[in-house]
Amino acid sequence: MMKLKVTDLKRQLKSYKLKELIDLIADLHKKNKDVQSYLSVRFLGEEAAKELFEQAKKNIANEFFPERGFGKLQLNIAKKAISDFKKLTEDGLRTTDLMLYYVEQGVKFTSIYGDINESFYLSMATMYEKVIIICDEEEEEEYYQIFADRLRAVVTDTSDVGWGFHDQLAYLYSSIQHLEDEEE
Repeated sequence: MMKLKVTDLKRQLKSYKLKELIDLIADLHKKNKDVQSYLSVRFLGEEAAKELFEQAKKNIANEFFPERGFGKLQLNIAKKAISDFKKLTEDGLRTTDLMLYYVEQGVKFTSIYGDINESFYLSMATMYEKVIIICDEEEEEEYYQIFADRLRAVVTDTSDVGWGFHDQLAYLYSSIQHLEDEEE
């Protein structure tokens, strides 16, 4: 499929009259859920972002603990919920919250159902590391303050988990610069 470049798109749009642009955007809105979500956040703001956040959380939880049956652990679907939320809202704090929620759901799942597999634990540890990196950034110390208890709980809640999972999370947690700042 041939793709239209942004520069070509802009050139085309410049030739449109205002009513044609409005009709085009309204048509996109009708046909594409992501466009609906993006425009809702853009024009409705916080209320729409909060609703998207809750829906993303629900989508993540559903992969681990659906309302019926057992979790399918389609981690790519849970991660896509995070990625889509980030793209649609550009809300760093809530995106980080969803990332940590993903790990928390994984920890809860393994504590209920027992050992899973290496790729599962790798996915959880990788996401946890991303959260740690975000929270450890100098300008994001606020994030660390918000998530500190949950970051610590993930480590303590995995003390009986195998595959080196707990050790990996403990190592990542101990690398947080803000921990050293607290101790001083």
